[in-house]
Amino acid sequence: MDNSNLFEDFQEVSSKAWKQKIQVDLKGADYNETLVWESLEGIKVKPFYHQDEAIKSHSIQRKYSKWHITQPIYAGDARKANEKAKAYLAKGAESLYITFPSDETNIRVLFDGIAISNTRIYCRFEFLSIDFVKSLLDFAGSSQHNIYLNIDIVGNLGKTGNWFKNLEDDHEQFNRILNLNANNVIAVNLGQYQNAGATMVQQLGYALAHVNEYLNHLNTNAQLSEELSIVFQVATGSNYFFEIAKVRALRILWQTLAYEYRTNECCHIIASPSRRNKTVYDYNTNMLRTTTETMSAVLGGADAIANLPYDVIYHKRNEFGDRIALNQLLLLKDESYFDRVENAPDGSYYIESLTDQLANKALALFKDIEKSGGFLKQLKAGTIQKKIKESAAKEQRLFDDRKLVLIGTNKYQNEMDKMKDTIELYPFVKTNPIKTLIEPIIERRLGETIEQTRLKDE
Repeated sequence: MDNSNLFEDFQEVSSKAWKQKIQVDLKGADYNETLVWESLEGIKVKPFYHQDEAIKSHSIQRKYSKWHITQPIYAGDARKANEKAKAYLAKGAESLYITFPSDETNIRVLFDGIAISNTRIYCRFEFLSIDFVKSLLDFAGSSQHNIYLNIDIVGNLGKTGNWFKNLEDDHEQFNRILNLNANNVIAVNLGQYQNAGATMVQQLGYALAHVNEYLNHLNTNAQLSEELSIVFQVATGSNYFFEIAKVRALRILWQTLAYEYRTNECCHIIASPSRRNKTVYDYNTNMLRTTTETMSAVLGGADAIANLPYDVIYHKRNEFGDRIALNQLLLLKDESYFDRVENAPDGSYYIESLTDQLANKALALFKDIEKSGGFLKQLKAGTIQKKIKESAAKEQRLFDDRKLVLIGTNKYQNEMDKMKDTIELYPFVKTNPIKTLIEPIIERRLGETIEQTRLKDE
């Protein structure tokens, strides 16, 4: 049977014809007021998208499908961290995201029996030390290309309100690390903006302005090369299609900026689920949230995914929570075949439209920041913090009014759910005032106030 002309029996229906049919079915109701909704980013979402109005797809240089399952490891005790790392690599993890709490970490003990030559190592330093970084790179030897240092001194200033030591020393250490000729030094963490309540446009615009501080610095000091490798750390929320578009828009925005500097237009994206919508009560829903959030990251084109355990908010890291988080990614990769299709969202008119709108709005925000003196200037002036707090307050009002729903927290609460005796970690923002150079960007979960009240009333 020849099916080559199957669709010739059906007439094409234009976008205009669809709208007319919808308008008839609405029986006089206003199309825009009834079916079009607006996101926090100011993006109007239509009830359908049609080829007639399709936006031409941006060229994304990387054909992505080979994403890495990444296991977070805390290296407070090098020997215990080594045991955990080897155990999770044996269970299916493909790379490690290691938090180094101090420069006293024994590198040889930590990586004993771990083949860095075929295991990516993503670093998170709670300090800044050229000597420690040099020791780490020397240990890696010819496998240095698999070490992602993720140095972000501007991000640390925004998160803590202080430099690691001071402006001069941080920049000196930063420059010396760059001079080691490590391939993967610089990272920009836009996840902290998401977890603090920034809109997606703000996350992307601030990330672009944030990385531009480094590009300007490198350009001024003649350290900018065509081989520059930038890492972006992203937090994905539960707005599924928007989050796919956000990750795609980030890669497009970086290509645009890198082209102007004549540097490497490819970037590396590490994604992790947001903490902002995670809950203490009805905690199993966190598994559903992290599943869709990691799916968004994969389809958006992240290079590496580090999942969050469902109980990370209130429990110390434990084998069961970590195992469930790892298994979620294994299911997506090995049983759902999320690594078999390249650029899966290509051709989706909806996602292409979202990607284009997010990218354009973020680019406009970036230009405004640059006209006002740049990201660091606005961060020191408190402008960035103010804008994020305004967006967070708007989102919080939607949550408080139950227009933004977290099941089990602000809607469909299980009154029999008791948590007071199971909490091992303080799950709320800590208020320990310390002296800072600038106001820090505070990460806060949406459900904190409700949860505090429920815990008090148990």
